[in-house]
Amino acid sequence: MTDPFANTQPSLSSPASAGGAVTPSDTATFSVPSRALYVGNGGDLAVRMLSGDDLSFTGVSSGSFLPIRVTQVLSTGTTAGAIVALF
Repeated sequence: MTDPFANTQPSLSSPASAGGAVTPSDTATFSVPSRALYVGNGGDLAVRMLSGDDLSFTGVSSGSFLPIRVTQVLSTGTTAGAIVALF
């Protein structure tokens, strides 16, 4: 398939062009910081932001997109599931 936007410079406001399922881990980090996270099954979400700060999002609804740049979804404190990182 030809991509009519192949010569366009991507930015953080551009749509994601890749993604992958996330297994929360207190040790494993993403190879590239996310553009956003999708939460399929609601719950609490503990993340390490690109800045290095650890944050907790309480009561994230199923089907939520969070426009956050994270390097890690932590297993400690995460009860949400079916998480997808968008890049």
